Amino acid sequence: MARSRTVSAQVRGPLERGDLPGLYARICAQLAATHGGTLVCDVAPVVIDAVAVEALARLRLGARRHGCRVLIVNAPAELGDLIRLFGLEEVLALAA
Repeated sequence: MARSRTVSAQVRGPLERGDLPGLYARICAQLAATHGGTLVCDVAPVVIDAVAVEALARLRLGARRHGCRVLIVNAPAELGDLIRLFGLEEVLALAA
């Protein structure tokens, strides 16, 4: 049986919507080898806006497709507010 592992990603921004397919592809390529591991997203350096929330939602979807869970760390309060505004608090859980 393959051992689970952690993939760490630092999401930096500002992000443009055109950046998202490449970000998704890079992270999913790493997740493909995890066999049910964890994606840890450090969002401290990202500019908090709708595109950042979209990026995290896409990464969550990619992680789920690879049997991985997502842990979002170093999130400022503003990101949590925006996630709740979009109704995604159950999908994009922030680490305490």
